[in-house]
This record gives sequence, structure tokens and C-alpha cells, in this order.
Amino acid sequence: MQGILGNMSTPLQGCLFDAAGTAELRPLDGLRRSTLGQGAWIDVLPGWLTGADALFDRLINEVPWHAERRRMYDRVVDVPRLLSFYDEDDPLPDPVLAEARSALSAHYAAELGEPLRTAGLCYYRDGHDSVAWHGDTIGRGSTEDTLVAILSVGAPRALLLRPRRGRGGTVRHALGHGDLIVMGGSCQRTWEHAVPKTNRPVGPRISIQFRPRGVR
Repeated sequence: MQGILGNMSTPLQGCLFDAAGTAELRPLDGLRRSTLGQGAWIDVLPGWLTGADALFDRLINEVPWHAERRRMYDRVVDVPRLLSFYDEDDPLPDPVLAEARSALSAHYAAELGEPLRTAGLCYYRDGHDSVAWHGDTIGRGSTEDTLVAILSVGAPRALLLRPRRGRGGTVRHALGHGDLIVMGGSCQRTWEHAVPKTNRPVGPRISIQFRPRGVR
């Protein structure tokens, strides 16, 4: 564990408005929706989770992080972030994450028609860690409208969205310190999202992605 965590180059700078040690969720009625086009939309709620920096510290120490290698064209490369996945029958690493998943499932019940069941965690240690342009299209997301909710803790990093085809500019949100973004409708198959590398001295961030069954 120490080996894969030890290359964090920039410590987390705590948020002055997030000094509470107890992680608590705010009401979801502050969500603001933006229509992206082609049947896609996003909901955003800054600071949904208070005490997010304390949760970040707990997740760093308690989640079984692991590195992965994947084939990229004719070679195998390191995935530039650490990962952990909790299937629907796995206990989540902190009670507030189970509370968050339940709250999101209840809020989107009429729109989604099913609960969120899994949680995938990504640990971006510094600006060298990233995720390339993609949609969550493994499974049902390639053919069906679905929903992916991302809760961010730690230092803010830019999440970019762009349409897969046709015209349209890039949408940018800096997410961290308890911010929530929800990508819904056709977003996974008609738009792509990414967390790009940066040379700026950014701190570490963890994203928690809640998904329905059969969406990755």
C-alpha cells in the first residue's frame, strides 16, 4: 500500500469552509440541471458533502487501492490513477457513502427507475494522474439512457465533457471538497468526459462514482 500511495507529490490543502470533522450530506434540492443536447444532461451541486476533507483522509487509509495496467494499442501501460471497486453486495468503506448512494437513488427514482448499486473509486494523486476521454459504455450504458453520479473529495480537478459527434463546445467543472455532478440521459453514449493531466501544482483528489447495475 505504501508503495503505490507514496508518489503523491502535493499534499491536500484543506478547504476553509470544510473544517468540520464529521462528513454530512446537504439536501439535494440545490441541484442545478444543464441540458447538454442529444438527450444528455448534467446536474451539479457544489459542496453537497460537508466534512469532505475528513472523509478524504479516511478513504486514503482504509480503501484497498490498487494500480492497474491496460493494453493500449500495441503495448501495455500503467493506468494513471489508483482504483478500487465495490460491487452491490460489498460494504462501502464509509457509512456516509452508503447514505449518499441511498439519497441519490431516492432522488432519481422516478427518472432512473432503479437504484444505484455499485461504487467505483479513483484516486488522482497529483496532476500527472488522469483519465482519458471516454463514456461509461461497458454494459447497458452503450445502448440505454442511464445515470452516473460522481462525488468528489480532496482538491478540485477539472472534469471536462464534450459531444462525441457534431458541434458543441467543451463543458468544464472543477470538482472537489464534496462537490457532486450527475451525468444522465444519453450522456454516456453521446458525450465523453475526461480528467486531463495538468502541470499545475494540484493536490490529490478522490472521485466516487455511483452507478446502476450493469453500467461501468
